[in-house]
Amino acid sequence: MSTFQETPKTVPVQIVNAFVKNNQGGNPAGVVLDADQYSDAQKLLIAQKVGLSETAFVSKSDTCGIKLDFFTPTKRIAHCGHATIATFSYLASLGRFGDGETSKETVDGPRKIILENGMAYMEQLAPTYTPATEWVDHGVTLEAVLNSLSISEDDLDDRAQPVLVNTGNNFIVIAVKDQATLANITPDQDTINAISEKLDLIGYYIFTTGTDDAGIDATTRMFAPRYGITEEAATGMAAGPLACVLFDHLKIKKHTFRISQGAFMDPPSPSLITVTLDLKDDRITGLMAGGEGKVMKNLEVTL
Repeated sequence: MSTFQETPKTVPVQIVNAFVKNNQGGNPAGVVLDADQYSDAQKLLIAQKVGLSETAFVSKSDTCGIKLDFFTPTKRIAHCGHATIATFSYLASLGRFGDGETSKETVDGPRKIILENGMAYMEQLAPTYTPATEWVDHGVTLEAVLNSLSISEDDLDDRAQPVLVNTGNNFIVIAVKDQATLANITPDQDTINAISEKLDLIGYYIFTTGTDDAGIDATTRMFAPRYGITEEAATGMAAGPLACVLFDHLKIKKHTFRISQGAFMDPPSPSLITVTLDLKDDRITGLMAGGEGKVMKNLEVTL
């Protein structure tokens, strides 16, 4: 008696680094094309075998340019910025999209995408700000936030107080006085996680405008242990809130900001995020955050 055994299926995966800087660094994501054929359980298994923080699955959409599903090695997530940039940059390199406006369909709804000269930009909302004086309503003090980074108020840039910013997701944005302070931050991941739970944060985004890199408006670090990220190389969803702080709080009155991230990771993974603000009467009405993607390698995983 014979037993039918299903033939293993080979799935091609592109590893694409989003927000590369000078063709190096960036934040890697898996990209799987023609993903209509896979079930959610198969997508999760593929993401587990790829082993990166997120893998994007590209399918056909009746309402947008493409449908995108995002999976971590443990679960589906509604939205991922760097995997979005990685996907659209890769599709543009294949000639599937030209310059101009398109969109993505996600379980979190449609989002506008702009492609320009090989760079992909994703839409974010106008900012809302919650000062530290209101965090106490959720059992969080500014002192506790600073202690979780092993810094004090003396280490802050006195032009801008720490603030919770939302352009679609919550981040605490903190300005420190110089690069040495930024480099020497020692995050207490457990405390950051607990504070992030109380304030419903993605994480902390720490920055300084004191940078030696010509043409860079701010250098940053990002910690999001609530999402399993001890430190991330590039965070488009956090760079948007930062650009809003630079414009509204530090009064840097321009509409495009270039933000560096990842230089202080171990090992370093320098990244570059460009944010363009939509302005009306000196008020931010929305923004686009984006950058370049680069295919780093091809994988094949077996189902």
